[in-house]
Amino acid sequence: QVQLVESGGGLVQPGGSQTLSCVASGSISSIDTMGWYRRAPGNERELVATITSGGRTNYADSVKGRFTISRDNAKNTVYLQMNSLKPEDTAVYYCNMGVSTPPFKFRYLQVWGQGTLVTVSS
Repeated sequence: QVQLVESGGGLVQPGGSQTLSCVASGSISSIDTMGWYRRAPGNERELVATITSGGRTNYADSVKGRFTISRDNAKNTVYLQMNSLKPEDTAVYYCNMGVSTPPFKFRYLQVWGQGTLVTVSS
């Protein structure tokens, strides 16, 4: 079984910064795209940012220029650096990875973390 565990959530003041991490554990042969999604109170889950295995990134318009996604393939980890945080960034943040497990190398299944709450408030 593959598990994703997020960390780094908490309370941050408007204008502040926060870094989220998500590490995958278990029997893994390869990981394709990694991403972060969020669900704000009363809203549906939405894409925040993704990064391909080749390093190509994609961001929601609402976070462009403020958030940066990165990955460490050796550690099976994806990060989300969040700067200039706004109250509307308050949400539960979920990481997602396309993971292939042995004996397969390129048969990817989508795996989700349990979520970490980020609250932006003074």
